Order: sequence, then structure tokens, then C-alpha cells
Amino acid sequence: RIKDAIHEKENVLKPTGRVVGIIKRNWRPFCGMLSQSMIKEATRHLFTPADRRIPRIRIETRQAANLVRQRIMVAIDGWPKNSRYPNGHFVKNLGSAGDKETETEVLLLEHDVPHQPFSQAVLSFLPKMPWSITEEDLKVRADLRHLCVCSVDPPGCTDIDDTLHCRELENGNLEVGVHIADVSHFIRPGNALDQEAASRGTTVYLCGKRIDMVPELLSSNLCSLRSNVERLAFSCIWEMNHNAEILKAHFTKSIINSKASLTYAEAQMRIDDSTMKDDITKSLRGLNRLAKILKGRRIAKGALTLSSPEVRFHIDSETHDPIDMQSKELKETNSMVEEFMLLANISVAQKIYDEFSECALLRKHPSPPPSNYDILIKAAKSRDLNIHTDSAKALADSLNNATVENFPYFNTLLRILATRCMMQAVYFCSGMDSDFHHYGLASPIYTHFTSPIRRYADIIVHRLLAVAINADSTYPDLMDKHKQSALCNNLNYRHKMAQYAQRASVAFHTQLFFKNKGIINEEGFILFVRKNAIIILIPKFGLEGAVFFDNKDKPSPHLSFDSEGPTLREHTFRMFDKVKVTISLDASNIQHQRIRMALIEPVVCFCFLDFFLFYCETATA
Repeated sequence: RIKDAIHEKENVLKPTGRVVGIIKRNWRPFCGMLSQSMIKEATRHLFTPADRRIPRIRIETRQAANLVRQRIMVAIDGWPKNSRYPNGHFVKNLGSAGDKETETEVLLLEHDVPHQPFSQAVLSFLPKMPWSITEEDLKVRADLRHLCVCSVDPPGCTDIDDTLHCRELENGNLEVGVHIADVSHFIRPGNALDQEAASRGTTVYLCGKRIDMVPELLSSNLCSLRSNVERLAFSCIWEMNHNAEILKAHFTKSIINSKASLTYAEAQMRIDDSTMKDDITKSLRGLNRLAKILKGRRIAKGALTLSSPEVRFHIDSETHDPIDMQSKELKETNSMVEEFMLLANISVAQKIYDEFSECALLRKHPSPPPSNYDILIKAAKSRDLNIHTDSAKALADSLNNATVENFPYFNTLLRILATRCMMQAVYFCSGMDSDFHHYGLASPIYTHFTSPIRRYADIIVHRLLAVAINADSTYPDLMDKHKQSALCNNLNYRHKMAQYAQRASVAFHTQLFFKNKGIINEEGFILFVRKNAIIILIPKFGLEGAVFFDNKDKPSPHLSFDSEGPTLREHTFRMFDKVKVTISLDASNIQHQRIRMALIEPVVCFCFLDFFLFYCETATA
């Protein structure tokens, strides 16, 4: 008993410490708004940063009257030990608060997204126009221009990284190809263009705006695998049987000519229309059939099928304001493309690791600690279901079997919760780590090869693969595991900040949408139950709102919290219960506008609601 008590106490105690000194302050310029002093003709004012974690900053300026209701940038100069606020100085005026261009600039600065125009030094390394494929290119590359390859992408996509093809061979087997833009042909190691791409790390996609990793001449033209133009590619080609089993695989630099640039909807329409029998449609049907087999095999091995609420905005062509907002709908063709991208990434990962075991750039997804699953297990138990988390396979099987009669959306809600339990996938150098496993994909090895226009990691992988097949020469930094590891750290940071910036852009456009819509009534589901609140998901808009029952200005209803359920009583709120709310914009704080909700059904007295946007961060691919 004593041993049990000691063991229990050890589980409760956590290592603690205290800050004894600051070696270097990580100060940067901050975006925010000026709070003008009430004293007439005062020159000292307080600046309120957009980031709520940063304290207000005292600055001196005679321009205060002109800076009211403007977004400005301020830098910290110092923080006297006897002062409540740090001292700083005005840097520049970013524009009017609430203006789309201004708010986009703020979110890019706050998330440290490099977005300045490309310098002349960078642009000087672009190919001279007009550009064309040379005789030398034809000598050293496989000529695949005769193949019926096509691309399948979201509507409006101009940076087309990948194309696919499928055809039957004379021996009865199938040839399947994934052809990726050969960006590494245009970006050579160590020059200014390469250094800039490495620094940016990734293209950042905002609502209605794209911050390119490479100049537009490459991203939307020479590297983009548009239809009916000859382009340089890096091809991964498999010979498969009709059961999607790989018999042979080879990699080659190539020249292709895409026969069609399709959207997911257009490709789906071709597959479904039985009257269409052209070569492109036949290729798509073959790819779709094989993709279903590949996906089934992955899931059987324990790959997870997760879910997160994502939204798509329809933008007014004149005002560029969002006029409609709805959850994204995925088609079979989304899954079709994904399966072959995953297969290419896994095949390339194994190839570069076999050739360069110490310096391969790979991507892993760590398995979550058991405690991460507590909320998921409790949520399932609230509906008399058991979730097993001993392995990814056990979790995948549990999720597949978790259904509730007359509640089709329940399984999606459970997968959204499972997504929240996941760790973040990261890039790493094979010589600096021993755990390569990708938990979400149930794959022993993985990398990123298929999107070099928008991810610098893929460019490095292309270079490694090119050396492995004797299509290019190596260089010292490519084989230096310490430099590769430092590069991975930057790529992981840039990828994370890009995700945060994208979510902030969605949040801002959500506010614009509800600003023009007034009050909207909508149904939702309780996703979490807290001691003083319930968290509601609105599937139609992909929004999450916190309904608080603890209002300092009003008496609260008498509620008791059961953490095992979890539920709130006297009125019982259970996870996954359906509720009805009104949604509107609260613009009382111009710098921190937010969506407000009000509970319609069920009726509970003395409650008020606050709102936050939550977009899933997990990156299982």
C-alpha cells in the first residue's frame, strides 16, 4: 500500500523550475493599435499589440491624432525594471484597421511570413524568356510527351505540381506514372534564388491571395504542368498488376505534355459519365480503381482516416468580399490523387534512404502519448462505445466501428476529436534520428516529393533522388547531415507559421462574411463539455464556439460538472448533443472583432457566448 501511495504521488508530481535570467530577448516589431492618451496634447501614449500575449508598450509620438483607428507597427527599446510597461517607438503606419489589405499585411507580419517582393538578385537567376526545351534536355531525359497524362487540382489552381497517367501494357499489366514539376532544374544549389526559396520554405495560401515560395515565372508558368505545353518533369513510374501490387518501379527525369488540366469536379464527372470513352477518361477510371485498392490496403495496415472542418469562401469578383461560406466537400477524385501522391512519396523516401542513409530528408508523424486520447475515449464512452488506442491499427478499427443509430454525423465528430489528439508531423534528417515511422499513414518511411513548387523540402528530395539515379551531381551541403537538420528546423517553423497565417486569414474572412450577413440561425453539435462552458461545432461553416455559463455581470445557472461523461447538469449537456444557435459579428473592439453566438435550443437562463475559430493543425501527410 505504501508503495502504491508513493507511486501515485510520483505520477502527480511534475518537474518545476523558475526563470533565473534572460540571455537574449527575442524582441521584434509588433503590429497593433494606438490607445490615445486622454490628456490633451500629450505625446506619451500606450500601444496595444494585436497579439494578446504581448504587454502594452509606451511610445512617444506627436502623430497620435493621425494614428487613431490605424494599424501600426511598434518596436520595443527597453523595459525599465520599475515600469509597468516596456518603452518603444513608432515604426510605421500599416493602414486602416479592418481594411482587407491592411489586415492581410498584419497577419503576415505577425506570423513571420516572408512576403516582400523578390529582389533583383533573386530574379537574376530566372531563365531568360522566351524559354524552350533544348536538344540537350531531350538527350538526357525520357521523352514521355506521347503519354496521356493529366492534372487534377482545385478550381483556379495555377501552380500545378503533379500530373498522372495510367495505361495498359502489352503484357496485360498496368503502367502508372506520377509526374512532378522539375523545379530543381531551374533552382540550382547555393544561388540567391535557392537561398530565398530555402528561407521562405513554403508557399502560403491565404483566402484570395498566395505568397509564393518561388517567383511567378516559375510557379505559374515554366514549372507549372499546364495542359498542351511541353514541360520538364521528374517521373515516378510503376508497373502494377490489376490488384495494385507494384511489380517494378523506376524514376527518371522526363519531358511531358499534359493533355488536360482538370478540376476535381471535372475529373469526377468524366469518371461517372458512362458515355465518355476517350483516353483521358479511361486513364482516370484506371487510376480511380487502383486508388480504391491502395486506400483499402493502407487502411487495413492501420492508416488513419481523420477529419477536420474546412471551409471554402465564394468571393465577389468586384468587392473581393466573401459572399458565401460552406464546408469543403471531397470527391472520389480527391482521394484518387492523394493515394498516388502518397505512393510516390513512400517510394521516393525508400529510394533516397537506401542511397543516402545519413542525409535523406524524411518526414515523420510521431505517435501521440496515451494521455492525448483521454478526451476521445471519454467522448466514445458517453455513447457506450470503446476506443482502443494501443496502436494506429487499433484506433483506425475502433473509429471505423464507431457508429450511432440515426446519427450519421457522429462518426465525423469522433474523427474530428481524434484529429485533435494527434502530434504534428515534422521533417528530419535520417542521420540525426532513429524513429522514421509515420503514425497517421501507418508507413515505416515517408517524405515529400510531389509539391516542389510550393515546398522547399521537395526540392531537396528531388536533388537527392537525382543524385541517386545519376541524373545530377551532388554538392557538400546536400551530404551534410548537420546542415540538413538545421534546414529541417527552419522548414518545420515555416510550415507551422504558414498554417497559423492561413487560419488567421480564414478567421478574418469569416468575420467579413458575418459582417455582411447580420444574424444567422444554425444548427450545431456539442464537441466538448467544460466545467463552465460547452464548445459547439457548426458543421456548415466549420466554426467552433464556446458557450460560457460564468458571467461576471449576471448570475449563472446552477450547473454541476461530471468529468467522466463529460456532462453539465442541471440541464444536461452531453458531448455530441445537437443545439441551435444564432451567429453574428461583435465589432465593438475594432482590433479584436469576434463572432458571437447565442443559444436558442435548448433554452438556459443567464448564459452568454463567445467564439473562437479552430482549424485542425495535424499534418498527417
